[in-house]
Parts: sequence; structure tokens; C-alpha cells
Amino acid sequence: MKAGHQGGFSLLEVIAAIMLLAIAFAALMKVAGASISLSQNAAEHSEAAMYARSLLDSAFVGAPVKSGSSSGRFDKHYRWQLEVTPWNEAGIAAPDAPLRLYQLDLNVLWGPSSHPRSAHFRTLRLAGPATNNGAQASR
Repeated sequence: MKAGHQGGFSLLEVIAAIMLLAIAFAALMKVAGASISLSQNAAEHSEAAMYARSLLDSAFVGAPVKSGSSSGRFDKHYRWQLEVTPWNEAGIAAPDAPLRLYQLDLNVLWGPSSHPRSAHFRTLRLAGPATNNGAQASR
């Protein structure tokens, strides 16, 4: 009887296949890590936007709008800085104008103080004229 030739893979072919799988696996892990990082970044920006909306919606609800700066913290990770300035596309509003627009610029910051991450939000707020005691006049 004639001895048959055994088929199969050589050791070199097996090593090459394992190396190819290792390279593909490393590339997939790098993509997965970047995906996790992007998801975390999106979650942080989403949380900053939620805090900003809350602050801008409630700003000056019970008090008259006034120009100036203020700052504070939402929690131990997120802090904010608010700048309020009179706004008029045509220039300075007349002092006796019945209504005034104010621009609210809000920066939400998080992360380390040395390199904070931030998101900027801007809106306009309409306010009536202020009376002598500082409260808004009602009409």
C-alpha cells in the first residue's frame, strides 16, 4: 500500500493566521475604545445642556432682569458662569422703552480646572422697565 500524503496546515501558516487575527482584534479594540470615549463625551455635553436649559429657563423668573455677571455650581462636576447684557440690534435702547431685551450668555464648565471642557449657550430675555424699588412694573 502506498503511503498517503497527509493534508493540513503548517506551523508557519497557523502562526500567520493567529498574527492576522491579533492585528484585526487590536484594531477593533481601538475602534471600540474610541466609541466609548465619544459616547462619554456626548453624555457630558448632554448633561451640560440639560443644566443650562434648567438655569436659563429659571433665570430671573422671580426677580427683575439686571445686567452683570454671576457664577455657581450645579454639582461637584459642573459649574456655570452667566453674563447678562442689554441687547438691541439697532443699538442702545431708549431709557423710557416699555420693554427691553437682555442677552444671557451662559458657559457651563466641567473637568479639571487646568483644562476645563465647556459648552456655551446664548438666549434673549424680554423684561419690562424697572421701577424705583427695583421690581418690574406690571402692565
